[in-house]
Amino acid sequence: MGSGHDHGTGDIRHERPLWWALGLTATFLVAEVVGGLLTNSLALLSDAAHMGTDVIALTIALVAVRLSRRPPDAKRTYGYARMEAIGAMINGGLLFLVAGYILWEAVRRFQQPPEVASTGMMVVASLGLVVNLISMRLLKAGSGESLNVKGAYLEVWADMLGSVGVLAGAGIIMFTGYQIVDPIIAVLIGLWVLPRTWTLLREAGQILMQGVPAGLDLEGVRRALLEHPGVAEIHDLHAWALGSKEPVLTVHVVAADPGISADALRQRISDMLRDRFSIEHATLQIESDPCDSGHAHE
Repeated sequence: MGSGHDHGTGDIRHERPLWWALGLTATFLVAEVVGGLLTNSLALLSDAAHMGTDVIALTIALVAVRLSRRPPDAKRTYGYARMEAIGAMINGGLLFLVAGYILWEAVRRFQQPPEVASTGMMVVASLGLVVNLISMRLLKAGSGESLNVKGAYLEVWADMLGSVGVLAGAGIIMFTGYQIVDPIIAVLIGLWVLPRTWTLLREAGQILMQGVPAGLDLEGVRRALLEHPGVAEIHDLHAWALGSKEPVLTVHVVAADPGISADALRQRISDMLRDRFSIEHATLQIESDPCDSGHAHE
């Protein structure tokens, strides 16, 4: 048995920064799309595309935050904590689609680079960079605590890099006239985003597949349990995560002394798991006879 927990429905501390970042990004998106069309810049349009996915990503993050606050019910006994990983997975998919489109469009422009209005391109990109830097500042703290916010932060970070790239490209075009720099910058942005997007998708997938939480040494947990006084053996050890910071563990423990208090042993093991591995939610089944389980020692 385990003690009572909120299963990830506690206070979400980063909702207000998400709202501010969403407002700033959505407001500037319109200006950047218009600027990209007027200047005929693929690099600027690629940055606008990233800005558009930023808006979607921030919206998804906010929806996930709101849903994750819902308490458990009869159909979802763990609540909605997994919405964090689902939101991150959707954001990662959007980033992949956008990067793929930009790379495809760049190939066409390499063959016949169009004329680009570098001055307007630079002005719009400069404003976009300011918006991205403000949004990154707002989301930075939450990106280290929530996979969902990390997805939104990665979107904004990629867009910030895109704005820097567009500025550099505009400067080169302005002083050299090399129009091919525009699709080159777009390709570099796409190639930078893809591996970081894969990392985000992998982390979200690990949670959704009930994999061992990142940073948790399951073999270390196993050794600690076997070395704990009063434990003869263990089996059916499982660890997974409800969200970014919510490890959950279940294990069957065979007591070394059949006469020991199961409640006392359970409490000591729970305290050890919390203190050494930061596992707040542990469900422990105490058994007096290893034959009861029908499992071999793990």
